[in-house]
Amino acid sequence: MTTSLSPQRALLTTLALSLTTCLLAADKGARPDASAFASRNGWSTVRRLLTPHATQAAAADTHHLYAISSTTVAQFDRLTGHLLSTATSPTTKHLNSGFMHDGRLYCAHSNYPNTPHESDIRVYSTGSDTLEVYHTFAKPPGSLVWCIRRDGNWWCCFAHYGADNHQTCLVEYADGGLDQELRRFLFPADVIADFDGMSASGGIWDGDSLLASHHHFPVLYRLRLPGTAEPTGRLQLVEVHRCPFPGQGVAIDPLHTVAGQQPHLVGIDRTARAVVVATPDQTGPPCPLPD
Repeated sequence: MTTSLSPQRALLTTLALSLTTCLLAADKGARPDASAFASRNGWSTVRRLLTPHATQAAAADTHHLYAISSTTVAQFDRLTGHLLSTATSPTTKHLNSGFMHDGRLYCAHSNYPNTPHESDIRVYSTGSDTLEVYHTFAKPPGSLVWCIRRDGNWWCCFAHYGADNHQTCLVEYADGGLDQELRRFLFPADVIADFDGMSASGGIWDGDSLLASHHHFPVLYRLRLPGTAEPTGRLQLVEVHRCPFPGQGVAIDPLHTVAGQQPHLVGIDRTARAVVVATPDQTGPPCPLPD
């Protein structure tokens, strides 16, 4: 048996479908598909490793590549690409990035997208099948997206999203611990505008400057601190690099990195579910910033 809509109901259905189509088209048109900054002088792909775990970040040591999903760290033999182990825990909700330190992988973790914010750092050690909680932040100023070290201190980026993404901040903690805040910096206004409602998904130190990744654009923002004597302020944009990672967490690849030169990097192609190893591309001068 078939049924038919009344003429009035059919008209309302058609109008509703048309309105939905227009709203979807408007939303798609409103969201940019690339960074507003012109970029060059960046990094190019030298290797791709396909894995379903490549959804949040990648990391590397001299013998292994790591893919990080929201709940799992996967360790691969970097020569063969074979999966060696995976690790998770029942309380792991949203891993964001990984940082190698003293032979262990430290992962930023949060309860995103839930509020109030809960953030901690979890650790993976070779041979373990679980992620241990290394430190829990009592009152985090956002969702922890990356944690790195410089000169013996921890630097942690806490993200906000949507209309609040201007509150995303980088915090330096004192004395090698994670309890006493030493300095806090906001991101440049033009970089925040380029975040497209998201935040800086990854970050690493490259000499005296930071390389921060986008959430879904294949760029890296080179940033510097406003001044060593300033306890607060706003990071300064130096230049914008292209890269083969469409956003998410990035890390330094220690196997090919040479002191005094731009580092080799690892990141992910989230859409393709791949860990990507990238080499510096010195084919042009630094990209000039807009006035």
